[in-house]
Amino acid sequence: MNPPAAALPALQDALARWPLAVWLRTDPYAYPTLEIIHLLGIGLVFGTLWVVDLAIFGRLADADPNPLARRVLPWTAAGFLLAAASGSVMFLAGVGDLIANPAFVAKMALLAAAGTNAAILHARGPIDPGNTTTRWQAVLSLLLWCAVIACGRLIAYV
Repeated sequence: MNPPAAALPALQDALARWPLAVWLRTDPYAYPTLEIIHLLGIGLVFGTLWVVDLAIFGRLADADPNPLARRVLPWTAAGFLLAAASGSVMFLAGVGDLIANPAFVAKMALLAAAGTNAAILHARGPIDPGNTTTRWQAVLSLLLWCAVIACGRLIAYV
């Protein structure tokens, strides 16, 4: 069942008046600090994925992508949690504007696609760098994450 149309603006207004959201918009250091945390999280995610993808393409000397992926997974997860938590709190500062922002909407869709791609890759079993599908998924992963980052930057300008 869909909520009545009037409920969404009321929810947006309630979130905008929430003390945490007001603090984020008024404290000169709160939002920039969250942005830094968000970027560090994204850096961890993208950096660890990049290293595994380099191993898939044989660009790291004798690196087997399977043990490498297992070793960096905690860092990838930590980065994702940092980015998701900080991003969720930043969302509170401008709920209405972000929901109406095409770059934000695109970023969320691309993020879902990147997560789906990763889930499919790992659901297939051990990473096989010789498998064409695996290699295409690695390329797709890099492209999706680059697009997520680009859309994240575009939010401020769209």
